[in-house]
Amino acid sequence: MITDWDDAYANGDHIADAATYPELWATQSAQFRDELSSDDRARLDIAYGDAPREKYDLFLPSGTPKGLVVFVHGGYWKAFDKSSWSHLARGAVTRGWAVCMPSYTLAPDARLSEITLQIGAAITHAANKIAGPIHITGHSAGGHLVSRMVSDTSPLAPSVLTRIENTVSISGLHDLRPLLKTTMNDVLQLDEDEATRESAALSKPALPCSITCWVGADERPEFVRQNDLLANIWTGLGACARSVHAPDKHHFNVIADLADPDSDLVARLLTPISAEDA
Repeated sequence: MITDWDDAYANGDHIADAATYPELWATQSAQFRDELSSDDRARLDIAYGDAPREKYDLFLPSGTPKGLVVFVHGGYWKAFDKSSWSHLARGAVTRGWAVCMPSYTLAPDARLSEITLQIGAAITHAANKIAGPIHITGHSAGGHLVSRMVSDTSPLAPSVLTRIENTVSISGLHDLRPLLKTTMNDVLQLDEDEATRESAALSKPALPCSITCWVGADERPEFVRQNDLLANIWTGLGACARSVHAPDKHHFNVIADLADPDSDLVARLLTPISAEDA
């Protein structure tokens, strides 16, 4: 039984050398942007709205894209921006897909419901630039946001939503009500009504829906529980859903395989689940 909810969500406190990861991510991302910019395959700071952080980067493959991948970053809706994650586009870009990486207004300057609308706007804007199917993924808070995109209360118009073939929520938070018990809620400013409305696990999937809930096997127990929760509930509501526990992965390195075009994570992202696989 969890009694300390702050500790339940304190990933860095339970990861060796946790403080070194942000600098590593920033360095790898800058190198990737430089690499694709030199090949004229990076479109940076595309505005999808009027707010300062309503911008995304778009990374292009060689040749015509097979479709669009969107990656939504984490940071508990209150930290980071798109610039720390560019390198994670490498796997899908190498496999021939365009990759959109949006920033969004952070809490407390935006409520979570407003951030949900921003991500919907970013996906819609990028979808108007790149033809073909759309696959979406996100990490932690980003896992929450991409799951919301394929729920029955998605902010996406049907013309965009029907193009989403596959979703991978990585270490996603799918029931936000426990966050009401944390000190981070001083920043998030969730109330029970918003926490309920914004929880994918408390809504229905927008069918047809293919979703993988992916979590590191070495993550905090609360993240494993949150991961399995959505896959369990949405399977019963008609989605093609599955849960994967990636061995030897914790919350900070569970996303690293997105940079590897030959990884199982990239394969799962680019391949929708069939009814037989679920």
